[in-house]
Amino acid sequence: MDFKDEIKQFGERVEKLKAQITTEEATKNAFIMPFINALGYDVFNPLEVVPEFIADIGIKKGEKVDYAIIQKGQPVILIECKHWGEGLDPHNSQLFRYFHTTKAKFGLLSNGIIFRFYTDLIEINKMDEKPFFEFNVTDIKDNQIEELKKFHKSYFDIINIQNTASELKYMTELKALINIEFLTPSEGFVKHFAKQIYQGMLTAKLIEQFGLLTKKSIQQYINDLITERLNSALKKENEKETIQQEQIPSSLVNDIKIETTQEEIEAFLIVKTILRQKIKPDRIIYRDAQSYFAVLLDDNNRKSICRLYLNGSKHYIGTFDEQKKETRREILTVDDIFLYADTLLNTVLNYDIVKGNTKIIEADQNA
Repeated sequence: MDFKDEIKQFGERVEKLKAQITTEEATKNAFIMPFINALGYDVFNPLEVVPEFIADIGIKKGEKVDYAIIQKGQPVILIECKHWGEGLDPHNSQLFRYFHTTKAKFGLLSNGIIFRFYTDLIEINKMDEKPFFEFNVTDIKDNQIEELKKFHKSYFDIINIQNTASELKYMTELKALINIEFLTPSEGFVKHFAKQIYQGMLTAKLIEQFGLLTKKSIQQYINDLITERLNSALKKENEKETIQQEQIPSSLVNDIKIETTQEEIEAFLIVKTILRQKIKPDRIIYRDAQSYFAVLLDDNNRKSICRLYLNGSKHYIGTFDEQKKETRREILTVDDIFLYADTLLNTVLNYDIVKGNTKIIEADQNA
């Protein structure tokens, strides 16, 4: 299993188990130690990972940080842990105190779900107040996994990480600001655009009107970008399928058979059981293909509910968001489909809401 798959699987495990984790110590054992292990460090080797690492602070002796990752006999990453249900904002000062008393160049504050990495970009040997890298492991993006990979034992390079930390930090903060402006444009943001298209005086009423127009314009622009990319991806996929079909000798086309397995039927029935809570079961149809088993709404290939990949050594379920973008996740057995019940229900409800469909029903006890 490569690093990306391992982190994705770890995130799914955290989401599944968090309700059972009731203490900070249990969070360490169930989430933090497996995470350190995923980074390639042996949590049971004190030459690599030291629990309860002593970080004396001035006259205060015996101060301990939860874990320290060691290289060449010196700590390089200090890790402070909290219970998964706790917010992290009140706790970075504790890690801040430990940071300057050791030779560690990075601090990690985590509750097993949110991971925040700190360093000393602003003042040498003094931990910054804001993290330069943060992610939610239950919803981690591919680009975040690539950044996290730099902390893996096999790739760890202090200089390399510090060279990119500043850029990463400011990009994160800029993205957060852009997100706020896009959701609720500030007066300054609105004026910046309004002045370029309106020559008169901008009164308070006009600024309010332009604020609504700016927000609508941003949303429409983003929707247009998404649609354009989806159409481009669909076109490429169609071209790829056409090329593949053309490469198959006509004499062999009739020999290619699609076999629907018992496992695929079982998976389809699970999906149907989940969805009949909200829609009539006769609307749920499957289509088997060479590379995947598709479950559709109303027998419409533009209304994919999910795709199941059950013919390989690993099994996956592909679910779809509101933009019809597919996300694949590994499942160990078809019973794991139940873990994605909310996602599947949201998908079919979204299709009906978007189309103004009135076929949504409450669960029919006699269906």
